[in-house]
Amino acid sequence: MSHVFHRHLRQDYPIAVAGDGPYLIDAQGKRYLDGSGGAAVSCLGHGHPAVVAAVREQVARLEFAHTSFFTSEPAEALADDLIAHGPAGLSHVYFVSGGSEGVEAALKMAVQYHAERGKPTKSRVIARWQSYHGNTLGALSAGGNRWRRAQFASLLIDISHIGECYAYRGQRADETPEAYGRRMADELESEILVHGADTVAAFIAEPVVGATLGAVTAVPGYFQRIREICDRHDVLLILDEVMCGMGRTGTLHACEQEGVAPDIEVIAKGLGAGYQPIGAVLVHARIVEAMRSGTGFFQHGHTYLGHPVACAASLAVQRVIRDEDLMPKVRALGTRLDALLRERLGDHPHVGDIRGRGFFRGIELVADRATKKPLPAADKTHARIKARALERGLLCYPSGGTVDGSQGDHVLLAPPFNVSIAHLEELVDKLGATLDDVLPR
Repeated sequence: MSHVFHRHLRQDYPIAVAGDGPYLIDAQGKRYLDGSGGAAVSCLGHGHPAVVAAVREQVARLEFAHTSFFTSEPAEALADDLIAHGPAGLSHVYFVSGGSEGVEAALKMAVQYHAERGKPTKSRVIARWQSYHGNTLGALSAGGNRWRRAQFASLLIDISHIGECYAYRGQRADETPEAYGRRMADELESEILVHGADTVAAFIAEPVVGATLGAVTAVPGYFQRIREICDRHDVLLILDEVMCGMGRTGTLHACEQEGVAPDIEVIAKGLGAGYQPIGAVLVHARIVEAMRSGTGFFQHGHTYLGHPVACAASLAVQRVIRDEDLMPKVRALGTRLDALLRERLGDHPHVGDIRGRGFFRGIELVADRATKKPLPAADKTHARIKARALERGLLCYPSGGTVDGSQGDHVLLAPPFNVSIAHLEELVDKLGATLDDVLPR
């Protein structure tokens, strides 16, 4: 009997013992194609020699130094690298251990920033429904995943939510994509005015919605309108790129494709590619300056901030992405993956939408393509797909509650950046066979 408190207490898990590029290997020697990078984490696959060497070298030199006493060479070098390749205006990096910690820090930064400027009433955060921002209480409060929120509703803080930008289901037949995007973005201004701009600190959103909606991109102009509204009302724009960032959509930062820059950006997952636990918050210069000239410190912290080994691993990951010229590859092979999915699944009676960018792709499943009626929630189709795919040697990331937190199913794909076309063909073949097993044509 395992003494590990597993995610699911009635499930037996295979034991992962090794990794080999885009494959994980269990104790029985079975190989699994990692078609989702775990949860969009393993962007370089498993066992990349340059990253492994960086971890070994750093742990032999210095494994830990608490940031209340020291900084470290890896942390300084990684921060320099991230700012050099980050969105305009961002000047400093606050390191954490993962995405949820990063969102918590970002929310606190926003509130403290306004307080440092003599605006302590600006403390409300606005977010979107059908989003995901993490599982710690502040992050869960910001997230709009109703199923994840329901169990802990009594513990959540008061955060406002507006509608998600989800054109597949939300755009009216008489609307252009641009008109739909403006209508959804204008919900933010309405919500700000309901509470008063003098009470709103920040708006948080994923540029490409990951786990909750399955690689949903915004329509053209949506985030530019959001940026305008935030600027007009002195509201910080926090972009959560924990899952969609660091190259996943074909550019290092997903917001590059939206033509906007955030005031605060949260990254994780692909930052360290799974070789070490790490996340980071990239912060605009004016926020840092407000704190420096005010109290002089950020009233927040964790033990493993700026962990030297995690920072060394992450710096190696970022260098590999550049040295191996992986961003053009993600864009080109992402287009190829989209074509393969459409060729294999485009006429499947239960595939309603195929979407995404780069190596961040989603397949929404439906009972009826014409009406977009979701599959019965009681069938737990997403769970059956995950189990059947595992049997076939494929790791993918299916989820339920796509439509409203209760109904709807989708499958998320996020393969490593350095896969081959043959790997993509294997992924699509195994996924297609899995869907045919679970949802016969």
